[in-house]
Formats: sequence, C-alpha cells, structure tokens
Amino acid sequence: MKQKIRIASGQGFWGDLQSAPFDQVSKGPIDYIMMDFLAEVTMSIMQKQKYRNPELGYAKDLVTIVEHILPICLEKKIKIITNGGGVNPKGCSDAILKWAHKKGIKGLKIGIVSGDDLLGKFDTLAQQGIYLNNMETNEKFENIGHKILSANVYFGARPIVDALKQGADIVITGRTTDTALTYAPMIHEFGWSWDDWDKLATGVVAGHILECGGQASGGNCSYNWKDIPDLAHIGFPIAEAFPNGEVIITKHENTGGLVSVQTISEQLMYEIGNPTNYITPDCIADFTSIQLEQTEPNRVRIFGVKGQPATELYKVSMSYSDGWTAIGTLTYAWPDALEKAKKADEILRTRLHDLGLKFDEIRTEFLGLNSCHGPLAEMPNVINEIVLRIGARGHDHKAVESFGKELAPLILTGPPSVTGFAGGRPKPGEVIAYWPSLIPKSAVQPVVIVTEV
Repeated sequence: MKQKIRIASGQGFWGDLQSAPFDQVSKGPIDYIMMDFLAEVTMSIMQKQKYRNPELGYAKDLVTIVEHILPICLEKKIKIITNGGGVNPKGCSDAILKWAHKKGIKGLKIGIVSGDDLLGKFDTLAQQGIYLNNMETNEKFENIGHKILSANVYFGARPIVDALKQGADIVITGRTTDTALTYAPMIHEFGWSWDDWDKLATGVVAGHILECGGQASGGNCSYNWKDIPDLAHIGFPIAEAFPNGEVIITKHENTGGLVSVQTISEQLMYEIGNPTNYITPDCIADFTSIQLEQTEPNRVRIFGVKGQPATELYKVSMSYSDGWTAIGTLTYAWPDALEKAKKADEILRTRLHDLGLKFDEIRTEFLGLNSCHGPLAEMPNVINEIVLRIGARGHDHKAVESFGKELAPLILTGPPSVTGFAGGRPKPGEVIAYWPSLIPKSAVQPVVIVTEV
C-alpha cells in the first residue's frame, strides 16, 4: 500500500484553462490527474452532437488534452480519470486509441464506464413501476417524457475503481458524480472498505474541492482577492491523500494562485444544500464536520469528516426541450442613459403587446446598473452608458422570432444616442430545461470495459 498519493485537478468544466493539465503533469509530482467536463446542460449539448454524428457526444477538448499530456503521463506513470466521455465514452476512447496507435504507443489501457444513459429505457422502467417523476416538484414524468433530450444516472466511484483494478491507464466515464473522479483512486490505492463511511466522506470532500479546478486555489475567490498572487499562472489544486483518511490540499510550487483555509472554505460552499446531508452514490458526507488547518503556506489539512451509509437510490439528471428564447442588446449613452434605456424597454413591450404576441416571460436588465444585483442595485450619481439587454421566452417559435425582429427598429424609432446593435437580429434558440429524478440502484448497472492498444 502506498503511504500517500497525489491527485491533481486538471479541468473544472468543459472549456476550462487548456494549459492546466499540462502544468499539473509537468511542474511537479502527481499520481493521478482528474478532469471534470460535465454539467447538466453539457449532457444535452453532447447528446445533440451524437444525434448529428454517432461518433461524437464527448468533450473533443479531452482528446486534444490527452494527446498533449499522455507522453508525460506514461513516462511518470500518471493515471488519467475523467468524465469527458459524456454520452459516448466509447467514441472518446476510440479517438484516443486511434491516435495512440498512429503514434506507435503500445500497452496503453483505456477503461470506459457506461450504462448511465437511460434514453430508450423509459417504457421498461415504467413496467417496473419506476416513473422518474421530478424529485423537487413531484411533477409527473409523463408530462415531459416526449421532450427528453438526455437522461443519465449519476454513478459513483465503484466502476472507476473496477477499471483501475483492471490496470487502466486512462478511465473515461459518462455521467459519474464529479467527486468520484477524486476519491476513486483513494479507494483503489488504500483498499478502503465500501462501508468505511468517514474515509469515503473525506474523499468526497476532497473531490468537491478539486471538481471546480482553480476555484479552490484562488480563482473566483472573494476573500482578499486583490492579494492573491499571479492568477495569470494559477496552479490548480492537488489533493495529497493518506491511508488514514486525512487529505492535504496544495498546489505545485512556483505556480500562481493561493491555497488557504479561505479559498477552500469558499469552494466547500459551492452547490451545497443541506450541509449535513451531502448525498453521493457511495456515502453521505456531513460538511458541518469538516475541520480545516493551514499547516504551511499553500497547504490545508482536511480532517474530522463524518460520513453516513449510502442511500439505495441514484440521482438521474435529465434535460428536455422547453420552448424558445431570444436575447438582444442596445447601448444608450449619456445624457439620460438609464431613462433612454427604460423608455426603449417600454416602447418594445408596447409594440409586442400591440402585435398580440404571447410569451412565458420577458426579462429586462440594465447592464452596468442592475444585471447582477437586480432591485438591490444602488443608483450612481452619473451613468455614462447603459446596455439594455432584453430577452423573451415562450413555446411559440414564431412569437419569439417576431420579438427579435422588433428590437432593431428601436435604433431609428426610439430614444436617441443608441449604439451596440451587433450580430444582427437575435434568433430563437432552444430552451433546455432540467429535470432531476431518482432511480433505485437495482434498476441500473454500470458497464466497465478495458481495452488495450
């Protein structure tokens, strides 16, 4: 058994800093690099890509990143774990294997985890009495079932551990929990029991810290943000894990950013509901039990985390088509910039009403004044310019399209001193809505396949 492993965060979302994975594998010692690509809306985007081309449906950025870092990873025996497989882990694996074969790389093992995709299985599940109703609103699944774009189960660490036990150098999953990418190596390397709830919960906490990349090492940090050094060269966080369940969060030396109790605390608050009941497929973590200690500069010790047994359910993340939206902007200049923008909003809404157009919602924001804080925004003494951003949402495509046609005429038929109408008429875009549900673990099983080149 190893006495310590170092798990590095390489991506916090699809589109994150492309240089981070290379920095993590090249600027210091690590054993694993985890890369988180998925979010709820990401799955629907990937599913649409797969509809258009069955070979796609994964994060294409991942293939480019692997091509860049794999030679170093093989030399240093660094393993890669990622959920960038999206809705097509096999397609992602095939693309990497094809590149590896072309480069003459031998002995590379790639494990893929699938089985999370529920599309095409709704009728079978209903026959078993599983209806996938909305877990938050109790709305019936039958109301939106015909509009589903993606439906994926959140698996945990078990299938990743299985792939690692089979010798996988790279593990590519579909919709696993973000945290599982980090604590699966701990379970694999240290032989933790699946009912050692405190250790599993500590791994979950470490995974929650690493899942957003540089957000835990000074990025997007509110506390004393002006003094955080060299964010242009930010070092992404690394979890040093020990067999006894303790974890130290750090980063490579001579990189920018900051790892402190404050940066870690802010990340721990990210996407938290009930802090005593953070549910994952493998355990429940009590975030109120977390203890943090700054042991050295850029080193924060995590200990004392308490865990509870896992539930008998998986969470299901679904997306569905819920109408159309169009958004456009106009910029009004001093003097009376805000008054001009408000009058333009009033004129546009009047014209839309006169045309008899119906929308689910029309929303107006005044960028530079209240787009972040809404009614809490304070009024400055002088407003040099205001960007009017207005959007309409509804289920009538023609109405939303007509909204876009009514915005440009304000340039010559509304208040003066207007500019900033870029990109032409705003065109309707599809609204993707989120549908969370629960499913018994007995109703779905992950599939693990390891392939060698």
